[in-house]
Order: sequence, then C-alpha cells, then structure tokens
Amino acid sequence: MLLGGGHAHLQVLRAFAADPLPAAEVLLVTPWERLCYSGMVPGWMAGHYAAHEVSVPLPPFAQAARATLRRAAAVGLDAAARRITLDDGSTLDYDVLSLDIGSVADSDAIPGAAGQALAVRPIEAFAERWERLADGRDAPPRCLVVVGGGAAGTELALAAAYRLGAATHVTLVAGRSGPLVHYPAGVRRRMRQALDRARITVLADRCVAIEPDRVVLAGGARPACDLALLALGGAAPPWLAASGLALDDGGFVSTGPTLQSLSHPEVFAAGDVASRVDAPRPKSGVYALRAGAPLALNLRRALAGGRLEPYTPQRRSLNLLSCGERTAVASWGPFAAAGGWVWRWKDRIDRRFIADHQAPR
Repeated sequence: MLLGGGHAHLQVLRAFAADPLPAAEVLLVTPWERLCYSGMVPGWMAGHYAAHEVSVPLPPFAQAARATLRRAAAVGLDAAARRITLDDGSTLDYDVLSLDIGSVADSDAIPGAAGQALAVRPIEAFAERWERLADGRDAPPRCLVVVGGGAAGTELALAAAYRLGAATHVTLVAGRSGPLVHYPAGVRRRMRQALDRARITVLADRCVAIEPDRVVLAGGARPACDLALLALGGAAPPWLAASGLALDDGGFVSTGPTLQSLSHPEVFAAGDVASRVDAPRPKSGVYALRAGAPLALNLRRALAGGRLEPYTPQRRSLNLLSCGERTAVASWGPFAAAGGWVWRWKDRIDRRFIADHQAPR
C-alpha cells in the first residue's frame, strides 16, 4: 500500500511503471488525484502559472504501475494489525506499507487559527480559496497577514503582494528572529530587500492569537487583519500518535537508513512525514523527490525478501526562492545570488519537471 500521493510516491510509481512488480497487488490511497508541485506554488500564487501548469496527474502513473487508485484519506493506523482506517469508515489491510502523506497545518498552535486562518496545508484545499481571491470571485482583503517566517511564509507573502497589488497591504509575522532564520546571511539580506521592494511590513514577533479582524502578537501589538495565511512549519498527522509506530518528539515516523520504521520493518516512510534519526534533514520537496528511487528499490526488495539498501540523502541542496515578481534568490551552502536570471533558471527547472511528469514513460 502506497499511502499518500506525494513527491516520493510519484517516483515510486514511475519506477513500478518501468518495471512492474510481479505477483504483487499495489494500492495507491490518496485524497487527491493530482500532485501539486510545491516548488511552483509561489509562482502560481503570484499569477505566473495556471493551476494545471503546476500539478501532476496521478491516475496515469497509477495505471502504468498497475496500481489501483483509491481516493480516500487515512484517519487511523494500527501497525500491529497492519490495518489502515479511512475517512469513509472502511479499513484496508496491507503486507507492506509506505507512507508519503506529508505534514498538516498546526492550526491548534495558535488560538483562533482553526476557525479564522487559511492554512497553506493541504495545498489542494488552499488552492481553491486562493483562486477565488485572485480572480475576484471573493473580495480581496485590505489587510492580509502571513503568519510564519520560514521559506514558505516569506515566498507566499511576496507572491500575495504581487498578485493582489496595492489594494492589499501585506504583513509578514516572522517570529522573534525575523524571516529565514536558518538561511545564510546573504539569502536573508536579498530576501529582505525583496520584502522592502514589495512594501511588505515585517514584524519580528510571534503570533499568539487570531481574531476575526486582527492578529494578536506576543509583544502586545494587534495589527488589523482581514485574512490570515497560516504558513507555519508542518505538524505530524495526529492519528499517527495511536498507530504504534516509533515516532520522534514531533510525532513524525522515525526511520533508519533503509527508510523503514524503527519499530515495524514492514512500514516505510519518506517525505515530510518521515524523520531520519541517522541523517536529519529539513522538510523539503527536494529531499522527498530524491528519496523516491531508493524507496522504490527497497519496497521491491522487501516484497521479494531481498537485502535492503541504505540511502544517504545529500548534505546540501540548491534552494531557489521566489520573490513575487519574476526574480528569485538562489542558495547553495553559504553562497547566494539574486536577480531575474535566477527566476529564469528556476522557471526552466520547474517547467522541465512538470513536462517530464505529465505522462509516464
């Protein structure tokens, strides 16, 4: 069972399509029939891409991999019984399970967020509401507040300011350390320049509550807010807590070098839902994509009784951050660069990925 239609499982389906599994039933369970490519979401938000240009259809890949596609979301897992419970109340049993379900919005972390804020995760649900704002079906907010100073929050604030224009004032609540605290100084400086050009107010404070017409900050400020976008770091799906799997302190699935659960070797995990105890890496679609090929190999060998191969993710990755307008910032280790040429470079990489994944080979 492949639970989730994320970046890693897309690569697994491609591998199984090229070399189908003999005498094995493959089941893909996901609530969405399209994978939204996370690297292009800020560009789509800014209006540079249409929705169909930033997503990959999953049914053709499932069909090519001889996998049955079941549209449903998991709400429970009993690892001892090897059983998944779905949101329609039904259950499914498995022999080998692979998890690539991503993370969820931690709406409970801020009082009022669950009822007042628009969470960025899951992207598919966020996309519908954002399109209504961008095309005028819903009145655009006069004061939009983005809560979260990581790469996602910073990019989405810039994209929103570009798309909605001067009629909407955008504020980024970036935490006490400011935006992009884990990035090199050169990246932070260039992204701060982009925020200044877009006239985005950056508040180095922490959001402690969201009310219908304003947000409340730890320092006592209460900026006006018609719409709050919640772009905090993702949380683990809460139903994993009762699964019986070994989890890290954040509730994510603890895995080893072979991408197997530390407690249940028949369970594999990749992407944001996984936590590598031997080689921790930031949550990123880049690492999920790279994990897809070794995950496919180890799933194949687990079914066949073969020896599994350890996988070591790369130490660093190329980061390309969108700036709302058609400029971007590149980051590779301590090195940084910015400009329109970085956007064009990023655009070529992203479009090549989508074109390569529109249909299975």
